[in-house]
Amino acid sequence: MISISHKAKQFLIVVTKLLIVSGAFYFIYHQLANNDKLDWDQFHAFFKKNQSISGIIFILFLSFLNRFFEILKWQNLVSYLHKISLPEATKQVLGSLTAGIFTPNGIGEYAGKALFFEKIKIKKIVFLNLICNGIQLIITVLFGTIGLWILGYRFWVLLLLIAFFGFWVLGFGLKKIKIKDHSLEKLIQKINQIPKKIHRKNMFLGFLRYIVFSHQYYFLLLAFDVDLPYLTMMSSIATVYFLASSLPSFQFLDFAVKGSVAVYFFGILGVNEWIVVFISTLMWLLNVVLPVLLGSYYVLNFKVKATR
Repeated sequence: MISISHKAKQFLIVVTKLLIVSGAFYFIYHQLANNDKLDWDQFHAFFKKNQSISGIIFILFLSFLNRFFEILKWQNLVSYLHKISLPEATKQVLGSLTAGIFTPNGIGEYAGKALFFEKIKIKKIVFLNLICNGIQLIITVLFGTIGLWILGYRFWVLLLLIAFFGFWVLGFGLKKIKIKDHSLEKLIQKINQIPKKIHRKNMFLGFLRYIVFSHQYYFLLLAFDVDLPYLTMMSSIATVYFLASSLPSFQFLDFAVKGSVAVYFFGILGVNEWIVVFISTLMWLLNVVLPVLLGSYYVLNFKVKATR
């Protein structure tokens, strides 16, 4: 077995950190510099006309709340294994977000969080992260389905409900079938091992997070003078997030995926394409890029546990 010296190992760790951070910054810059749909002169003119310090602070505060509720979710779930402080939960969430920005559907985030724990806990951490992301997806699907119904896409909602019922029946019938010692029944047992108090808090925080980022999108639409009924806008936002979450993507392409879906649905409502593209980009900058910039600090200062 090849042995790696301590100095060589430290060098590899430093190189890996720099590659992760450099890659994150490169992808962010590349997406902003090469998006021909972004007319920054038009945005600057609009911003100058409608600038509001209090409005900017409010939108930034919503971005803070969005990530803060995610940090609280993670702190709550990890308490199943052992309690961690809020600063430690912040480090793990932001650091793993940076590590996962250029991986499909944020898969790197799972590995990123696992690195903060002993090797013996890796499987449990990956499982808890699945629960953390899973509840957010369920909430997104639920509100998205309601949004589709309100917007009049009731045939598609019925198809979704039939598909869900079909998968539920199929899953119930196959729950005892094992694949490499894994089964649906075993997964349900593992989920039930987590105290209900933790599950309830996870759902509540996930709901609060959804309310925050969906309304941040809504307030940005208002800031760009989009004049539509509240229920119509919120239903469209819910539909956009639902459909975008169903598509395979990378974190650094998140705004492009959500933007393309949003352009279609808001285009039907008569909203100008450049406004929708800019709002999708701003949501990405505020809720992905800013946390990634902060997370870069934690990545660069990451230290491998000696007990690993």
